[in-house]
Amino acid sequence: MKFSRQTTLRAQASVAGVGVHSGLPVTLTLGPAPVDAGFVFVRTGLEGSDREVQATAEQVIATDFATVLGDRNGPLVSTAEHVLAALRGMGVDNATIEIDGPEVPIMDGSAAAFIAAIDQAGIVTQPAQRRFIQVLKPISVKIGDSFGEIRPYANGFCVEVEIDFTNPVIGQQAYTFDLNPERFRREVGRARTFGLMCDVARLWSAGYALGASFDNTVVFDDERLLNTEGLRYADECARHKVLDVIGDLALAGLPLLGAYRSVRGGHKLNHAVLTALLADRTAWRVVEGEAARRTTRPVGEVGRGIVGGRIAAAYGPDVS
Repeated sequence: MKFSRQTTLRAQASVAGVGVHSGLPVTLTLGPAPVDAGFVFVRTGLEGSDREVQATAEQVIATDFATVLGDRNGPLVSTAEHVLAALRGMGVDNATIEIDGPEVPIMDGSAAAFIAAIDQAGIVTQPAQRRFIQVLKPISVKIGDSFGEIRPYANGFCVEVEIDFTNPVIGQQAYTFDLNPERFRREVGRARTFGLMCDVARLWSAGYALGASFDNTVVFDDERLLNTEGLRYADECARHKVLDVIGDLALAGLPLLGAYRSVRGGHKLNHAVLTALLADRTAWRVVEGEAARRTTRPVGEVGRGIVGGRIAAAYGPDVS
């Protein structure tokens, strides 16, 4: 993890696709932002003027099937987690995210297209020191069978995910990941969203997953994987959960120095833990550049996965 200076994008880069839930076409453009701006969504294509929303935990208005950001006038952008994961995972601190529809395009179900857009735009260093939120004490949340905890960690930012599905093809999986850009690109950024065929009719009737297809979703029935091209990783489902965590926790507003553990979790749990952390001012502090470096040790190659055997649909509430 680099601790010195803030970064932004050198130029703009765009991607176009459809929303996985809305099914609507949308174009998203990443671009530069000033020091300390963080990530700002600019919603275009509305009647009247464009509307901006800061990508922070306070602006989250829904987490049932995706992370939805909005303001007092209602939702502005849904399924924000994958593009936020790409920005945070690739080490970008400040960026504008211009979008002309209600939902970030799902692309291939992973963050790969957003990583490619970041590569195309280029990353540049800014004059201000990078700031971090350093976790000082453990904060935990339990929601039903789901458990989440964030705790102090000396090596930067770590994510530990455990999933447990009754579907025998997915089963039990776990993955632990220490964040740095190249490992994010190689080990997590290409992991796709996933779902169960048995839930498709229910989701469609509820107005969700209208843009889902085998091109953007890993789909399982009770006996097998249905995508003919197979998995990108044996534990792709757990790795995608790590991707979602990185995107959801990017809503802290600054990079985190801590370790996050999720058991049977999803967007709702991620948001609950982050909100609980930020609400307790004794649980964290903001540190800058060299001060952050002194609180950490070099990051090791920690990523590891476990695949095994047993919760609910990946597109279901709190487990998407």
